[in-house]
Amino acid sequence: MWTKAIEQTLGTTRANISRFGDLFPHVSEGDGKYRLNPNTEWTDGFWSGILWLSYEYSGDSAFREAALRTVRSFQDRLERHVELDHHDIGFLYSLSVKAQWIVERDKGARELALRAADTLMKRWRENMQILQAWGPKDDPENGGRIIIDCLMNLPLLAWAAGQTGNVRMAEAARIHADKSLRFLVRGDASTYHTFYFDQQTGDSLRGGTHQGFKDGSTWTRGQAWGIYGFALAYRYFGKPEYLDAAKRLAVYFIDHLPEDRVAYWDFDVPQQPGTARDSSASAIAACGMLEIVEHLEAGDPQREIFLRAVDESMSSLVEHYFTAGNEEEEGFLRHGSYSVRAGQSPDDFVIWGDYFFLEALMRLAKGVPGYWYERADGTA
Repeated sequence: MWTKAIEQTLGTTRANISRFGDLFPHVSEGDGKYRLNPNTEWTDGFWSGILWLSYEYSGDSAFREAALRTVRSFQDRLERHVELDHHDIGFLYSLSVKAQWIVERDKGARELALRAADTLMKRWRENMQILQAWGPKDDPENGGRIIIDCLMNLPLLAWAAGQTGNVRMAEAARIHADKSLRFLVRGDASTYHTFYFDQQTGDSLRGGTHQGFKDGSTWTRGQAWGIYGFALAYRYFGKPEYLDAAKRLAVYFIDHLPEDRVAYWDFDVPQQPGTARDSSASAIAACGMLEIVEHLEAGDPQREIFLRAVDESMSSLVEHYFTAGNEEEEGFLRHGSYSVRAGQSPDDFVIWGDYFFLEALMRLAKGVPGYWYERADGTA
């Protein structure tokens, strides 16, 4: 099933290379057509990542050539500092230029990824000991704000620290992960989307949401970022607390899924006909659970729990949400949601959902884990 699904995504991706040209897909808006941008969105690395995964699977030079065009675009974006005043530099540059380094050992790509990590470090706020999510320093609304998504940007810093010996980068990533564990994870293993700190004193203020149903609810994509992000933090830093957090968040996610094993957009929203799903949350969570399994002993009973959950969710995604290579449809996964709360693409294609769906398939079929860390086979 997994290999067939990968091969079906290749047909969609080939068609999209022609459709998108030098532009980048973001989300669709009710018509099944991706809205394109000239590499200005936080999501643009996911298209690059899809191209690199497609090339790794197929060896088809058309995917490599398209991926290299995105790398050149990311180089230009970094040099001109276009829309980089946020923490999603990890999403952008791990899946594009660092991916080229991992796949091809290209030294220029490595240097570009290291420069991107330097740019991400400019988000570090020493007095609060956090990486600020959005906006400029001292911004009255966002100056003391972290969000759970940032856990997925920490691998760029941790990788760069390993490449260069920059202890400050590694410490910033670890401290931010500690802060996220302490303030974003609630006692029942549900999560806040966002948390605020006093910009002068660094004191903790309150948890809240930006995209969830309400401040105290559990936004499912945020929970998925937490599963995968803490598992990756464990890979880099080896702190048992991170792996424990990833497992607890994963169990919560599994226990709150509906019958078809694909998440609604928030775990606390009334689950009824017409309530929006977020297929991307389930794809991200599947990748995170497969990462967790990498760190569990063969006889650990939780291995089977997580592997069964991945199989159930991914089977449901393939059978009921996947466009299955229909070249008229530009995305892989139907029923993704961007921001239901804001009325933005509540039931549409979202490019990160496509990326994590393909990454999960590649993990299951080929053992290829994407581009978050150096691979055990020594390729990077």
